Amino acid sequence: MSYVLFIIAIALVFDFINGMHDSANSIATVVSTRVLSPFLAVFWAAFFNFAAAFAFGTAVAKTMGKGLIDVNVVTSNVILGGLIGAISWNLITWYFGIPSSSSHALIGGYAGAAVARVGIRAIIPGAAWTKTLVFIILSPLLGMISAYVLMVAVAWMFHRVPYGSVDRWFRRAQLASAAGYSLSHGANDAQKTMGIIAGLLVANRTLFADPGSRLHWMYLSDLSEIPVWIILAAHAAIALGTFTGGWRIVRTMGSRITKLKPFSGFCAETGAALTLMGTSLAGIPVSTTHTITGAVIGVGAAQRFAAVRWGVAGRIVYAWILTIPMAAVIGALAYGVLTAVAR
Repeated sequence: MSYVLFIIAIALVFDFINGMHDSANSIATVVSTRVLSPFLAVFWAAFFNFAAAFAFGTAVAKTMGKGLIDVNVVTSNVILGGLIGAISWNLITWYFGIPSSSSHALIGGYAGAAVARVGIRAIIPGAAWTKTLVFIILSPLLGMISAYVLMVAVAWMFHRVPYGSVDRWFRRAQLASAAGYSLSHGANDAQKTMGIIAGLLVANRTLFADPGSRLHWMYLSDLSEIPVWIILAAHAAIALGTFTGGWRIVRTMGSRITKLKPFSGFCAETGAALTLMGTSLAGIPVSTTHTITGAVIGVGAAQRFAAVRWGVAGRIVYAWILTIPMAAVIGALAYGVLTAVAR
């Protein structure tokens, strides 16, 4: 039982690191346009990360918990191995300032550890994996297209308005777009950790089945409903992580891909938020990093193709491609080590 509680703590640490790693996605545009100071920006983002607990349901959590990996093959070591794989890859990319996907790191680590235990039959073939893999490509494209269209529309609507007035208006509007993006970021990313914790509790349900136990409130027989305490814990962890900031990645997202102004920051955040809200309601675990990066590229391309620093964008794409397989390899190795130590 103590081992399970330890793994839940590690899952929440992952959620915290996820928030720290992805905080740049939530605040880079609003900081680089100087609408908010870094401290106020992380506070703003963290608040709406937590508020998402009350807005978007748990469809993504259920996909993570039972749609990708056969819950019957899941053990505590599989969960912990997957978390180690995800956390390791997150820290590697954070150290080098590369905005890779925490979501896909978790999916890769979890899958790698499960396959290391029973082989490929651990993977559940079907729509959940198809949607997850397809949206590796679609989420940045949708973010890019949405932001591009918004950028063109905004430019057309305000082309007769003095630039100073446009700048002042969109500085205020960007507070709303940053809030919307942070809300959608919390909705999609925190749910992945919820699914992992819920899957762990289902796999170890016999430990908490005794009604006389002090921890019987943690008993979970299936994944039809995600308990409220898991929802609140996951959102609190990701919000605290966001509050710590990820300043290395802020620089990449906020200025090195393309230069942002308040109206272009507004378009990037709004385009990404619309994409993430749709996928969260549909139960698709997508990468918030991919989505906001695509949106930032979209607003840069709308200004002119050369405004995008394609060399930096290409380096980010390589990290995306490597994330699932590298996290899977680390997850599989971690599972092997944990199993060997337990013998």
